[in-house]
Formats: sequence, structure tokens, C-alpha cells
Amino acid sequence: MALTINTNISSIIAQRSLNSATTNLNTSLERMSTGYKINHAKDNAAGYSIANMWETQLGSLDVAADNAATGSDMLTSAEQSYSLLSDHLQRIRDLTEQAANGTYASASLKAIQSEISARLDEITRVASNAEFNGIKLMSFDGTNGNITGMNEKGIDLQVGLYGDGDSIINLDIDLFKSATISGLFTNMTKANGNGVTLQQMLEQANNKQAVDLKTTDEEQKIVNNKIFAAACSGLIYDSATDSYTLASGVEDSYGAKEMLSFLDSAIDDISSRVTRIGAAQNRVESAITAIDVQSQNLTSSLSTLRDTDVAEESSNYIQSQILQQASATLLATANQTPSIALNLV
Repeated sequence: MALTINTNISSIIAQRSLNSATTNLNTSLERMSTGYKINHAKDNAAGYSIANMWETQLGSLDVAADNAATGSDMLTSAEQSYSLLSDHLQRIRDLTEQAANGTYASASLKAIQSEISARLDEITRVASNAEFNGIKLMSFDGTNGNITGMNEKGIDLQVGLYGDGDSIINLDIDLFKSATISGLFTNMTKANGNGVTLQQMLEQANNKQAVDLKTTDEEQKIVNNKIFAAACSGLIYDSATDSYTLASGVEDSYGAKEMLSFLDSAIDDISSRVTRIGAAQNRVESAITAIDVQSQNLTSSLSTLRDTDVAEESSNYIQSQILQQASATLLATANQTPSIALNLV
């Protein structure tokens, strides 16, 4: 190689090595200080895009887990409300069983009727007011259209990343059927063991006048509960005087014991609803578990792709630091190389 003054190739080589070592040193510093080996798209263009996508999915999975947990809380609220209704119905059945014994006079039966009536009112009140975040849990009667928060199929829980059916758990609208006295007993068309329907029993209790359990009139609903309580007590209700009398001169098929099968049907209906709620809760809890597994695996993949291997990067840092120092020393030496030409003069 020729000895020149204007062009110092040795210095240029040393400068390039110094710049390269300094760049690598700064990169290692950035990676160790941030904990990420992909800090810019230029670090790994494909990896940068994938990491952003996975971060988005992880955020959505967190929301999906919250959605599923909220859905589970809603179902728990419904189940606990049904537990209250079941307790009231069981007590009403006990009182009806007591009234059917035939050892109670008018005053005792009226006392039984009074408690039954109060519990019937409470069943309707609890069912009408059971809600979760503004969604009525026991109000769908099949005719009043969709209630708040529901579509025609019920409530869809978004428990996945996408908008397809595999990311949704549908809570069937039947889970939210009306559980008022009207909702529980309106559609009972089957006769009891004596061949008497519930409608016929209520009409007997109402002085053989028609009874419409489907009424939307609030005052009439209260009257209907009194009529229902009279039937459970074996009494006759007079709506004109709001009074009760002993049943006399009516068919042998009318009495408290004839109401037991209808109460059993209502209790079975509630048990069936709670069973379906339990099955739905199992699905939701399974979804939560699946989300946790998916989130864990995705987080592990994201860590492999993006996180800095500190052990490896610290070695790169030391290597770059040594090269930087060596390049700086050699650059100083290379810068003095042209001065040798002075010795030739």
C-alpha cells in the first residue's frame, strides 16, 4: 500500500470499525434498558408487526375474560334470585299442605291465606326487580318483545377475539323468562290428579268468576294473588268486599290439596331454570379458563419474539465496548501514520 498524506485509508478503516462498534454498543444499551430487543420497526420489521398484533390480541383477551366474568356474575345473580323464589314457593307449599289437613277453622285458614298472599306478592316483587346492570333477569314473557340488553335469542357474551359464533356464548332467552306469579303459572294447562286445571281452581276461588293471570293491570295482579292464596287455603275470595269465606257448596275437587300439584310444577320449573343457569355457568367458566390458557401462551410467544435475552445482550455489550475501545486506540495510531512521510524528507 502506498504511503500517502491526503488519504489515510487506515484511519478510514478504524473510523468505520469505531462507528460500527459504537452503534452496536448503543443498540445493546437500548435493548437492556428497555427490556425489548425490538424497539423500532428496523430492528425486525416482520417481528415488529407480529408483536403489535399479539399485543392487540392480548388486550382483547383481557376484555374477553372480563366479559365472561361479568356474564358469570349475572348468572349468579339470577341463580340467587331464583333461590329466594324457591324458598317462598316451598313455604307456600308447606302452608298449602297445612291448610289441606282439614283440622283448621276459618280463622286459621285466613291466617294461612294471609302469609301465602304476602309471599306471592314478594315472589312477584323479587322477580320484577331482579336485574343486573339494568338488564331484567326474570321479565321475558315471550310476547313483550326484547328487553334491554337482549336480542331475539337472549344475551350474547363476547368471550373471544372475533365476531363469529365461536367467540360468542349465547345465554338463551328462556333463562330470563318471567318468574312472577303470572309467569310461573299462566301456561299451566295440565290438570291435577282430579282432572281440574289451575284456571278452574282459581275461578272456583273467585266465586266462579273468570281470572286472567296474564293481565298487565297492577291492581288486578294484586287481586289475582289474593285469589291464588285463597285457592291454596281452600277459601273463597270476594273481590267486592275484599274478604274470604270458607268454601262450601263447591265441588269436591276444590280445596287446598288440589293446589299442591300446581305448586310442585312451579317449583320444578324453577329447578329446571336453575339447572340451565348452572349449565350456562359451566360454559362461561370454561371460556374463562380457555382465555387464560390462550393469553398465557400468547404472552409466552410475545416474550420470545420481543423481550431481550439479557445474558446474551450483556455479552454483546461487552464485546462492542471492547471493540469500541480497541478501534479508538487504533484510530489514534492510524491518524499518526501519514506523519511517517516526514521522515523521508
